[in-house]
Amino acid sequence: MHDAIPGGNMARDRKPSRHRSRLIAASVAALALGGTALAEIPAAAAGKPKGHDVSSHQKDVNWQSSKAKGARFVYVKATESHTYRNPHFKQQYNGSRNAGLVRGAYHFALPDKSSGTTQARHFVRNGGGWTSDGWTLPPALDIEYNPYSKHKCYGLSKARMVNWIQSFSNEVKRLTGRRPVIYTNTHWWNTCTGASRAFASNHALWTARYNASTAGSLPAGWQFWTFWQYDNGGSLPGDQNLFNGSMDQLRKFARGY
Repeated sequence: MHDAIPGGNMARDRKPSRHRSRLIAASVAALALGGTALAEIPAAAAGKPKGHDVSSHQKDVNWQSSKAKGARFVYVKATESHTYRNPHFKQQYNGSRNAGLVRGAYHFALPDKSSGTTQARHFVRNGGGWTSDGWTLPPALDIEYNPYSKHKCYGLSKARMVNWIQSFSNEVKRLTGRRPVIYTNTHWWNTCTGASRAFASNHALWTARYNASTAGSLPAGWQFWTFWQYDNGGSLPGDQNLFNGSMDQLRKFARGY
């Protein structure tokens, strides 16, 4: 999404409203982590990897400072729809890796603009790849409230939305060997996909919920979350996140096992 256009949700190129809020290896337990509305790490999450996500809104990030403040992983916005590319992607993606962070790329979906297959190809061509090096998180699909119009489900029926997500996932899997992490929030997912359970068995969940003591009820099908975005501001640039496991488990998740 271009800087002149209101952007995709998490750490978009322009800040979102507060309206929005593969299962990994079974060894990563489902934890009911506490949280606050003040972007502090929940007390119950002590020792769990803290991370953040950024887009062109954050511009060139001071990654050494980010790591010094506790960041251990980051997701970087690469693309939106089938044309937009984050102009700060290279500095953010390579810079975070050079600073010692596990990092990955995400795509902001606009299902009313083009097919899931088309957007997946654009994403992978422009930073949405994956390698089993222990430093690269699987590609992520950010799908949520429509930031451009009142049609929060992008004018798609529930069945068409499920098909769009499936086509995106299938193409990412074909091109990279990994299923994408799905970033969403419970209300949007259950409303716009009809509470689809088609993805929970082989897609990691990145859930968004702010101003809450826990990650709360999850989208249909998922038994636990892999990442939790618990605030859109705090000590780290962009949105604040937690990984539901240990640092060793985060590395294993990045490697694909």
